[in-house]
Amino acid sequence: MAIKNLKYQEEKIFKILMILSAISIMSILFHIIGTILYKGLPGLSWDMVTKLPGGGFYLGKEGGVLNAIVGSVYLIIGSLTISLFLSVPLVLYINFYLPVKSVFTSIIRFSFDILFGVPSIVYGAFGFALMMFLGIRASLMGGIIAVAFLIMPIMMRSFDEVARLLPRDLPDALLSLGATKYEMIKVILRQLMPGLVTAILLAVGRGIGDAATVLFTAGYTDNIPVSLNQPAATLPLSIFFQLGSPVEEVQNRAYASALILTGIILVLSFSARYFSSKYSKNKI
Repeated sequence: MAIKNLKYQEEKIFKILMILSAISIMSILFHIIGTILYKGLPGLSWDMVTKLPGGGFYLGKEGGVLNAIVGSVYLIIGSLTISLFLSVPLVLYINFYLPVKSVFTSIIRFSFDILFGVPSIVYGAFGFALMMFLGIRASLMGGIIAVAFLIMPIMMRSFDEVARLLPRDLPDALLSLGATKYEMIKVILRQLMPGLVTAILLAVGRGIGDAATVLFTAGYTDNIPVSLNQPAATLPLSIFFQLGSPVEEVQNRAYASALILTGIILVLSFSARYFSSKYSKNKI
């Protein structure tokens, strides 16, 4: 009876701790969002979204952050394309072509874990060194390469965890029914699509909001880049530069830019959830 009461008390304590943890996390989230809304809404306007920075924008004059919005979209589309092109085939290969307990597979997964924890500034420094070696100046291309390095381990690690949950006998069952390896991969990808969407969401959320990676690689400009060799502005750097201004109006615009960035991430999140549920309903 005493042991039963002790277990009950332990369960009650841990339940209270979990509730307190959930309340703390939600409080921090609401505080961050509330601060951005409170300080960002007064500075948010249609001009902020649709206009380029004018002369003296960082001194409180007219203009917007359209250059940073478009630059961030260009950057994340390019880096996401590279990451998908490399991540998906590698994860499918180690999960469905190599033996389950292969030493090579273990080494690759261990590399995922190491790369996952590397600080973003290190990826920025590595990208900058690679750019110097290749003769690439600070540009949209340089930023895409650096951000691709940053989000690739996130995407690989997340997608790999989902792929490992798929029944091991599914590929054999498909092949035994006469399916080719190409058809097998198509079916497997359909099963893994919700997990892939989640991996993309995590990668995009990290890549589009990072400033350290693009600080020396993408450069900064008040114009919208029209080629990969031109510098590109990003919202995180735009926020950073505006917060560094001594003008209060410009600082409020920084919070408005942060609100725009948060809105983009929320749109991506809801879109990812929608497509994830859509693919889940169509799984075989």
